[in-house]
Amino acid sequence: MTFSKTPGGTRGARDIGSNPLMRVMMRAMTGWHRRSGDKFQGMELLYLTTVGAKSGQDRLSTVTRFADGEDAWLVVASAGGSAHHPAWYHNIAAHPDRVWVEFGGHRMRVTPTQLEGDERARAWQRIIGMFPRYDGYQRKTDRVIPVIRLSRAD
Repeated sequence: MTFSKTPGGTRGARDIGSNPLMRVMMRAMTGWHRRSGDKFQGMELLYLTTVGAKSGQDRLSTVTRFADGEDAWLVVASAGGSAHHPAWYHNIAAHPDRVWVEFGGHRMRVTPTQLEGDERARAWQRIIGMFPRYDGYQRKTDRVIPVIRLSRAD
């Protein structure tokens, strides 16, 4: 299975980074989201487990999910409009055969596919139609923000 990364950008929103305080805050927020029905500000969430590109360790990220049929979901590697892709995107590219999602109390292995061309454009229009903030993220950066389809692999 292959997964080709798109190039990063040269400008974008300030990257908040990953420091110990942010990691503690993200764990607390993830716990809160799980208890509140996997939702945040009207967005449906999923908990994405990837394998670290460098560390080889499991990494958990909370991301917005967009239903794409019965057994597939779209996720957006926006990083808030940063010039750099989020770490989970690099992890998927390094280990596309080792990706899981969890929400609604169910965990499943998924197969990631990066959308391109017209397929990406249609998905992007649907996403920004629901949540215009993503269009704002795209305006902040000069990189093309990846849209990934996660299809149930089981």
